[in-house]
Amino acid sequence: MTTPAHPALAGLGSGRCLVIGEVALTHDGSLGLAHAFIDAIAAAGADAVKFQTHIAAAESTPAEPFRVKFSRQDATRYDYWRRMEFSEEQWRGLAEHAREKGLLFLSSPFSIEAVDLLERVGQPLWKIASGETSNRLLLDRVLDTGAPVLLSTGMSPVAEIDDAVARVRARQVPVGVFQCTTAYPCPPERVGLNLIPFYRERYGCWVGLSDHSATIYPGLAAVAMGLDLLEVHVALSREQFGPDVVASVTTSELRQLVEGIRFIERMRAHPLDKDASAEVTAPLRRLFTRSLVARTALPAGTVLAAEHLAVKKPGTGLSPDRVGEVVGRRLRRAVVVDQVLSSEDIEGLTES
Repeated sequence: MTTPAHPALAGLGSGRCLVIGEVALTHDGSLGLAHAFIDAIAAAGADAVKFQTHIAAAESTPAEPFRVKFSRQDATRYDYWRRMEFSEEQWRGLAEHAREKGLLFLSSPFSIEAVDLLERVGQPLWKIASGETSNRLLLDRVLDTGAPVLLSTGMSPVAEIDDAVARVRARQVPVGVFQCTTAYPCPPERVGLNLIPFYRERYGCWVGLSDHSATIYPGLAAVAMGLDLLEVHVALSREQFGPDVVASVTTSELRQLVEGIRFIERMRAHPLDKDASAEVTAPLRRLFTRSLVARTALPAGTVLAAEHLAVKKPGTGLSPDRVGEVVGRRLRRAVVVDQVLSSEDIEGLTES
């Protein structure tokens, strides 16, 4: 299915970060809650909403040991995957809702069957989850669609990332690489901001951060460094159930994050010329800087000494750094206490 173009895609690589609100499975199998996430993420100002598409029978066996009995509701992780499944019609409804809200719709596939389903539903990008980056069969099936591919790197050494990037490029498909650390939540010491310029230099592609810190700080720092894509897990409340909630920001924090990102982008897009900036603020400078003033009332002809002078606001008269020129000269006319001195008041003194 062809997915309509989205303005956020046109901005990729141009200095505007594409912000992805990651629902993953925090909808907990509720279609209504999944739709509520779309509304909340759109209201927060993000560019995209992302889910995960799990088809239990296509990706796992019932004996899968991962997080057995991790919830009161599900006896096994396999049971959890089954409870997270939506029908194709339901996925299509979520995608249509996202587009109505002006969001890119994305979902990470965890099986070839999930790729088939999502291709029919339609999405403009493919985000490959950390555990699937080395899954060549799945990656090749995604590449068959011709849509750009975003690779997460949470579980991958550099050689594996090299291989995946080369595999994508061999098919002449646009690629992006996400710095990601598989830790929930991720502590500051393991975020790995240093890898953002490393990936950009090594691969010359879009670079992103998939952040699991449950804070807005890594995203803001990464955007200040220059970032094309940012993905953060989102929860409607920290009291929600789900394995990703502990690594999520709330929707109100997502709004603050997006506002901060756009603020940072405007700063980065407008470098200042310091001299030109000082010229613009010249009127304020006169208000906040100081001038030489008469400490007391002085008659005309007074030979000025240091004790006759004070330094006070505003900065509309002689600059204090001219005190060496003023001391020893005569007043051309009488001045009153606190009078701001000008060159006309002093014999032999010229405007600087």
